[in-house]
Amino acid sequence: METIQRVIGVDPGLSVTGFGILDYKGTNIQVVAYGTIKPPADEALPNRLEYLNSHMTELLEKFEPQAMAIEDTFFSKNVKSALLLGQARGVLLLAAASKGIPSVDYAPRKVKQSVVGNGAADKKQVQYMVQQILKMDEPPKPLDTSDALAIGLCHINQNKYL
Repeated sequence: METIQRVIGVDPGLSVTGFGILDYKGTNIQVVAYGTIKPPADEALPNRLEYLNSHMTELLEKFEPQAMAIEDTFFSKNVKSALLLGQARGVLLLAAASKGIPSVDYAPRKVKQSVVGNGAADKKQVQYMVQQILKMDEPPKPLDTSDALAIGLCHINQNKYL
């Protein structure tokens, strides 16, 4: 008897982190919740990271996912923004680890390939396909949430044959 699995997909960011929570059993996938975490932009970096940690911890405690699927850091021309993104990712990974939730990284191209069938798809194409796959009435907004749901879908696609 297959049990329902729950995954939280995370599109990490220091200004906006998107999340999407999906339940799946076989080929049946349900959207449980999605949204964003937005640390206050006028706060100092340590406070923004703490905000991210406490809000992600609340989500993990409320929804109790079995796994976190998180987008891997892409290489950026801007070293400073890549470092900030890395710090945000580290805090999110720590929140999951401190709750005993395993995390799996997915490269942006792999997520797009999995959901759209094209590793170079743009965010609007990802948003459209997420809406179609999950049979949502509206496209998930903002794009951070559709990206997070896509990361969750990628995780489900990768693990359906295990």
